[in-house]
Amino acid sequence: MTTENLLLAALPPDLYKQLKKNMEQVELSYGEILNRPGETIEKVYFPLTCLISVTITMMDGMTVEAGVVGSREMVGINAFMGGRETTQTEYIVQVPGKAVRMKADLLLHEFDTNKSLRDVMLKYTQAYMAQISQNVACNRLHTIEQRMARWLLESSDRLNSDQLFLSHEFLSHMLGVRRASISETASHLQDKGLIQYSRNQIKTIDPQGLEETSCECYGVIKQEYNRLLNFKLEK
Repeated sequence: MTTENLLLAALPPDLYKQLKKNMEQVELSYGEILNRPGETIEKVYFPLTCLISVTITMMDGMTVEAGVVGSREMVGINAFMGGRETTQTEYIVQVPGKAVRMKADLLLHEFDTNKSLRDVMLKYTQAYMAQISQNVACNRLHTIEQRMARWLLESSDRLNSDQLFLSHEFLSHMLGVRRASISETASHLQDKGLIQYSRNQIKTIDPQGLEETSCECYGVIKQEYNRLLNFKLEK
């Protein structure tokens, strides 16, 4: 089992070796729902090559992304934070790929008894909360073009790939805008030479230009993860 997840790589080697005995590698499919609102978290996931959205669905059926989880994070943070239910959030696989998972009870036991694991997980929780908080401000204050550029950059970072296989409909749900707005914005970014896009695929052509188009939220979150977890993420 490779350590492609930066959160696991941040653990002391001996501790990771101990945890790995209770982990299994799995393939997650597009659209697979790992937890629904109100469900008890039985397993936690550490993405390797997949991308998972943390979404909230309103009473009218509208869905928006509250956060994204990839190769520097985990799914199931509630398991060691005092509540085993997912509350109002849903975890859905948006890009299929590999992850490692383990039983939530085992992670909770290690969290309660191992200070090294507890320190890393609490720092991660702080970084994750910073991501959620920044998302709130970003969704309220920044343009669709800035937000889309940021989302593409963050997704590419977590997948270590400049090519994303995503539908415009899915992106519209994640960014909380109309599908027509996604098509218009993607076309504008393509005209600038920043991306190439088709119906279900977006490829980053000019990462630097895309970062210049993005809002400051992209850099802020990278710096926070680096500060707390020493991930050494590129700016």
